Amino acid sequence: MTVLIDQPIWPAHNTLWAHIVSDESLEELHDFAAAAGIPRRGFDRDHYDVPAARWHDLVVLGAQPVGVREFVRRLEASGLRVPQRDRH
Repeated sequence: MTVLIDQPIWPAHNTLWAHIVSDESLEELHDFAAAAGIPRRGFDRDHYDVPAARWHDLVVLGAQPVGVREFVRRLEASGLRVPQRDRH
């Protein structure tokens, strides 16, 4: 299992947000999110948005911290990335 988490640097709704993705499959990502108690409404086509307050807990559960460039590179390499132009 390889679930990746970036740094919580994305501001919204009075907090910072990180993202989790799988570099293997969406099924793996959904399974990890469900086990971590992340609501399905946090899913956005290829990633889950997670508040900064959950970051450490998700790393303890097995999410691998990576920098933003590595995060995007591995998501693209997986074939799971949904480009911004395809988000409606």
